[in-house]
Amino acid sequence: MKILKTRSLSKFFDGLKALNRVNIEVDRQTLTLVIGPNGSGKSTFINTICGFYKPDEGKVYFEGKDITGLPPNKIYEHGIVRTFQTPQPLKKLTVLENLLIAEKHTGENVLNALRYGKWIKQEEELVEKAFRILEFLKIDHLWDRESYKLSGGQLKLVEVGRALMTNPKLIVMDEPIAGVAPALAHDIFRTFVDLKNRGITFLIVEHRLDIVMNYVDYVYVMASGQVISQGKPEDVMNDPKVVEVYLGGG
Repeated sequence: MKILKTRSLSKFFDGLKALNRVNIEVDRQTLTLVIGPNGSGKSTFINTICGFYKPDEGKVYFEGKDITGLPPNKIYEHGIVRTFQTPQPLKKLTVLENLLIAEKHTGENVLNALRYGKWIKQEEELVEKAFRILEFLKIDHLWDRESYKLSGGQLKLVEVGRALMTNPKLIVMDEPIAGVAPALAHDIFRTFVDLKNRGITFLIVEHRLDIVMNYVDYVYVMASGQVISQGKPEDVMNDPKVVEVYLGGG
């Protein structure tokens, strides 16, 4: 079963069809890429999936359930986590603190506060989980550094770490390697591949095709609010429509 499907998904702004009957399917444990020129509808598409926009037409299905038009917090509860082009960590907190506040936990409700031993155990388990994620991302040496002191690429990894703290099923990412040096960009996508092999699915919007095409499993190309091509990376890159509309800038 596909983990995510859209059916004739459409979104209008002042009469303009930003999305025009978009059908996209995402397989479990894959890296699925959405590309296209500026204004093609990529960001509108992921914002509609994640509940930031309500579609005017069509449906969104996640794990076979109709989630069309649900607000972002309800989408999140289903296991879809959205990260942004500009990382959103609280920059005056340390790397570890940013991960800890991303996890939903019950340590601070009144009843649990009265059960001191249980509360302490939950906090210890949370810290252990955060450190396992930091070690996996190879940024555990930065655990006590305030986030405003990090590089752009390190901030991207913190954002990934925050997403992983929520035990996501699908991570939706908007340009995860924008502004990141090539060596670190490759490291980030190798990490995504490793996470995919551990059971997490990715839906990614990204412009740096020279890097991402080495790692993704399937590609959708959008133009003027529609999907104009889809397939394996090598097939899409050789599609004349893609060469003309996207790569050729026409």
